[in-house]
Amino acid sequence: MSAIADRLERLPLSGFHRKLLLIGGLGYLFDGLDSSSLAFLLPVVSKLWHLTSAETGLVASSTYIGYFFGAFLSGVLADLIGRRRIMMTALAIYCVASLASAAANDWHTFFALRIVAGFGSGAETVVIAPFLAEFVPRRYRGIFCGALVGFMSFGYLGSSIVGFTVVRNFADGWRYMAVVTSLPVVMLLWWRRTLPESPRWLESQGRIAEANRIVSAIESWFSDRGIHLAPVASVGAVSASTPTKSSALQNVLTLWSPRLARTTTVSWLMWFSVAFAYYSFFSWIPSLLLAEGLTMTKSFGYSIAIYGAQIPGYFSAAWLNERIGRKAVVASYMLLGGVAAITLAFSHSGLQIMSAGIFLSFFMNGAFAGVYAYTPEVFPTAVRATGTGSSSSFGRIGSVSAPILVGLVYPALGFLGVFAMTTTVLLIGACVVGFLGIETRNRSLEDIEEGGLEQHDVRSPLSSTEMNG
Repeated sequence: MSAIADRLERLPLSGFHRKLLLIGGLGYLFDGLDSSSLAFLLPVVSKLWHLTSAETGLVASSTYIGYFFGAFLSGVLADLIGRRRIMMTALAIYCVASLASAAANDWHTFFALRIVAGFGSGAETVVIAPFLAEFVPRRYRGIFCGALVGFMSFGYLGSSIVGFTVVRNFADGWRYMAVVTSLPVVMLLWWRRTLPESPRWLESQGRIAEANRIVSAIESWFSDRGIHLAPVASVGAVSASTPTKSSALQNVLTLWSPRLARTTTVSWLMWFSVAFAYYSFFSWIPSLLLAEGLTMTKSFGYSIAIYGAQIPGYFSAAWLNERIGRKAVVASYMLLGGVAAITLAFSHSGLQIMSAGIFLSFFMNGAFAGVYAYTPEVFPTAVRATGTGSSSSFGRIGSVSAPILVGLVYPALGFLGVFAMTTTVLLIGACVVGFLGIETRNRSLEDIEEGGLEQHDVRSPLSSTEMNG
């Protein structure tokens, strides 16, 4: 293992790591706030500008269109020019576009600005997990990266509060909500002052002196607080990778090189299956509730309970990431989500639907906590952001295509057919991850990179240094 990685791996869990988690988590919080706010803005702007159903659908897709391109491009660029610069720039784009959309006077302008805001949001959130993974020691990495996405649930909660207290009660409430979603500008100022570049990425680019300065500053943070650090000693016989300069195209092609093709395939299919199933289920749950004769008020109350289950779903999976491993979390939560989906398909009473929906929400959102922790780990440092960004973008194809396919399947096969289709996709995804994915638990990023697709014995005990770290 390289000296830079060695020094980062020996650091004990501290306020330094928790601060990075909070900064990154707030990014996911605002991503959840932004992506869910459109559900409250859409009915208002549709009526305001007299949109047709086709125009309304186009506006509804704006954020996802932007996210698709933002996630892919930011991943590629983050491997070329650095994680910090991309996160800062993307956040600025998102803030400006979101704020500008509040002043839009026609749907064409609003649509364009929502695409730009989605671009910034997607670009920013895709880089956070790889960035955090490159700082956190292996024994905490799974729970930290899994917890990141849990912040998104608070964004959904905040969106519902603003939507029902502001949008419905003020003539220009939709404009006020657009302004609220631009508040990450405060984070931008915070990040500008405190956020370091990833030392692991700097090392991969041959910028050793810069990487050493950042790690030394981190070590000084511990020393200033009287925290004793263990001596630097390699935890594995893994050598540092040779720094290489490559282009964006080369990085993309590297994902499909013989060494990484299987990893990339597993990651892309994992993201697609989880996103496809998630948006298939949750785009239809409100309709299912109403179809079973529930009133709008009761349906709303049940929906709140169902969506509220995502919070413990996220954080339970984050905790299990270190106990049973990311592979096991992703595969088991996907399978249990499929069981909940089948139960939901055969439910008829309101209580049955709500109970099955709560379990579905719990496991599907928990699967995402495993996915976000697992993806940055399986790609080498030089293409880590490219691999994560491309996987997330491919997942967006699943989230966009799911409601369309559900609309085609439902008239012919009903809800049972819809849930059978999506559960099959979940089953395939779980099998792909379970049988073809590599194990990452209790392995340094360098060990995973060096070992490639070889399985690693994660049951071996930690060294005394790691146990005491």
